[in-house]
Amino acid sequence: MNDWDNSGGRSDRGILKADLARQKFALRRIDPSPVLAPYIEHYWIVRWDLRGQAPYSQTVLSYPSVNVAFEREGDGRFAGVYGVPTRTFVRRLRKEGDVLGIKFRPGGFYPFWRRPAALLTGRAVPWTELFGEAARDAEARLFAADADEERVRLAEAFFGSRLPAPDDDEAVRLVGDIVREVIGNRELAKVEDLVERFALNKRALQRLFGRYVGVGPKWIIQRYRLQEAAERIERERGAPDWPRLAQDLGFYDQAHFIKSFKALIGKSPEEYGRELGLP
Repeated sequence: MNDWDNSGGRSDRGILKADLARQKFALRRIDPSPVLAPYIEHYWIVRWDLRGQAPYSQTVLSYPSVNVAFEREGDGRFAGVYGVPTRTFVRRLRKEGDVLGIKFRPGGFYPFWRRPAALLTGRAVPWTELFGEAARDAEARLFAADADEERVRLAEAFFGSRLPAPDDDEAVRLVGDIVREVIGNRELAKVEDLVERFALNKRALQRLFGRYVGVGPKWIIQRYRLQEAAERIERERGAPDWPRLAQDLGFYDQAHFIKSFKALIGKSPEEYGRELGLP
């Protein structure tokens, strides 16, 4: 269960066809406590009730965050740690259910596990496999609780009792600074731009991201640009100026933009726009 709330300010950012999605499930965010805020971006809760309706598939763009999710659907239960997906994430909703998710900041999960985040990339691992018997007890209590605030309190207690050593803080802050710069500065189109901006050796930058994030800086640059492209296509009421959009988002040319968009979402920007009812 990848994060359904890749917001960066919008609670539906990263959720494709967000208008339709809001008719199928409810999404809520809760901020972490100050002591965990350097590592956890937010808690996210999804609830749905599709009893008597057809199942619904939701596509979410994947981002450079590890998520822990406690999922209930019908009689099924699963608690897992989800590394950064390499492609879009599709979740098929059935019956009635809910998810409590913990979205870690880019680099924020590594200090709790202390193994390279790249080992989790593209994988979903039972969280007891990573955290042992203590996680089994916390899992039982989380699934027994119904109120959002109580479930968040239990998650806070688990991770709050395992605060990382101070020597990880500087690396986590650096990763966060780099990701925020990628989000906010469209002119950063290449890894070399980050190397120059942060005065880092390229190989050291790649090692940092492999250990703390799980994907490379090039992946992150492209993913945020494609996220913005999907959002702008959905927001436009008329067909976008495709060459201008590609240029605005830092792609070499329109062909490069179309190829990258299709590789991620499975259809061209124009096909995606037509699905949204654009001319």
